[in-house]
This record gives sequence, C-alpha cells and structure tokens, in this order.
Amino acid sequence: MKIGFLIVDMQESIVRGRVEQKGIDHACEYINHVADVLRSSDHVVVHVQDIEGMEGSSPEEYRIISEVNVNEKDLTVTKESSNAFWQTELEPILKSHGIELVIISGFAAEECVLFTYNGAMERGFRPVILQNGILSTHQEAVTSTYRDRNVISYPVVDYLIK
Repeated sequence: MKIGFLIVDMQESIVRGRVEQKGIDHACEYINHVADVLRSSDHVVVHVQDIEGMEGSSPEEYRIISEVNVNEKDLTVTKESSNAFWQTELEPILKSHGIELVIISGFAAEECVLFTYNGAMERGFRPVILQNGILSTHQEAVTSTYRDRNVISYPVVDYLIK
C-alpha cells in the first residue's frame, strides 16, 4: 500500500508566534520521524502551503518553518482554502503515485487539518491523523480531532513500512 504524508501549513507566517515553541518542537519531532521513515521506503511526502492573501508577501513569510525537515524528493502543493484538495493538484498527484492511505499532520487541527482530512475521505482516500503531529492555538481542538477522527501513531507507521 502506498502512503502519502501531508504536512499542512507548517509555515513561518502561520505557525510562528501563534503556537508555543515547545509545541512546535514536539509536533515536528513526530512529523520529521514519519517523513523520514516514509521517504526511506519511497512513499510520498507533500508539504501543503497556504498562499491565500499572500500576494506581495516576501517568500520568507510562507516558507516552511525550519523545524520541519524538507527533502529534495518532497512535493509541494499550494492552496488558497482550508481544504488542501479544493481547487489544487493534490488529488491527481496522490492518485498518480497510487496513494491509498493519507496521513495528515500540521496546523490547524480544527481548520485546515480537519478540512483536508474530510477532503481526502470525500475523494476515496483513507485518511488518518498523525498522533502528536498536529497543532492548534486551541488545545481542545487537538483533543477533539484525535477523539473524532482516525489516528495513527508513529510506531504503527514504522510497522507498516517494515
């Protein structure tokens, strides 16, 4: 089974200053581990960047935060709405790679992560949320996302790959 790993909106202008550094470091530890495991077995890692309202902004504002490891094999998809599948190339990219399982991580649990999860489900993918890999400015949003959606832990990802 081919796996796609989506890292949603982990950008300077979106995350920095809105989430405590401790939370960013914690989530990125899990995000980077899963991304490395998947890359090592030729699965797909996609960085989803929100560019809505970014016309005229400097590229530094929407670049991926330094705590997230980016590899030259990773793909990037830009979006202008909360659902990363809405009016983007994400669906055809994942289908062209034969992706069935979509692991979703990033910011914000109650918005872009959740809407992208729903978008994946609507398009016939099997979405799961990476445990410890999502952030929000509201901790209760993270808790409810884990409670109400399918969740995968990094040891399960490791097991699936081996």
